[in-house]
Amino acid sequence: MSTQTAAPAPVARRRRKSNLEKLGWMFMRGSGVILIVLIFGHLYINLMDGEGIHAIDFAFVAGKYATPFWQWWDVLMLWLALIHGANGMRTIVNDYVTHERPRKALVWALGLAAALLIILGTLVVFTFDPCNGVLEDGAMWQTCQALAK
Repeated sequence: MSTQTAAPAPVARRRRKSNLEKLGWMFMRGSGVILIVLIFGHLYINLMDGEGIHAIDFAFVAGKYATPFWQWWDVLMLWLALIHGANGMRTIVNDYVTHERPRKALVWALGLAAALLIILGTLVVFTFDPCNGVLEDGAMWQTCQALAK
């Protein structure tokens, strides 16, 4: 009696799709590390360098936003913090909201709120004009007149 071995059945191969949960998990770790550097740099410059908290006023912010470096620093911090927070809230919603429709509505609301805040925050940083609305009797009038020339 001869024994014949049957050829193994072909294994069905799944097409690899992007795993959004894995990408979200990796983003949270990477953005968390970058946010630590950005936030502590922000706190150091604003609170410890120079005169500390007593130096923070409108002129201080205007001076910071006059340079592209600080504009991009704050925008990057804003983007990462909002996306990081929205992704964390999405994870909580996915874990605790069991019904499909409310879960989808909440996830969409989180995404829209984060997108709106990112757009508005970015516009504020890049279109910040310290001379907008300064009156002749204001403290910034002479500075703005000098900038306009």
